[in-house]
Amino acid sequence: MSENIVLTTGIYDLIKDHLRRRKTTIQEEEILLGQLKTAKQVRRKELPEDVVTINCEVKIKDIATNEEEKYLFVDAKNEKVKKGKYSILSPIGLATVGNKVGDQITWPFEEGEKKIEILGVEHAN
Repeated sequence: MSENIVLTTGIYDLIKDHLRRRKTTIQEEEILLGQLKTAKQVRRKELPEDVVTINCEVKIKDIATNEEEKYLFVDAKNEKVKKGKYSILSPIGLATVGNKVGDQITWPFEEGEKKIEILGVEHAN
């Protein structure tokens, strides 16, 4: 995991609001609050190309099973899981947002803690 995640100010505010509304588990909240304390906030055009954010497709590998999956992260109102579009505020979105290609992340998913690695990030726009 990156020492400091990199977020646009809009995503930073979105996550803060999500936490305020108590939409996360206690473990997720602890991790996110720790990340937000040291997060580097940048403007959208200053966000590095290899950092996970909204409107990007992310290739992720489960370290334990070696399975790879792709996720397209979108705004919550555009989420369509059956089409592979996941809210940036979904558990996988929150686990990876602000991290970059090569980062390994341990996250308390609903089905149990998993260690994942970000293999690739492609921005949609």
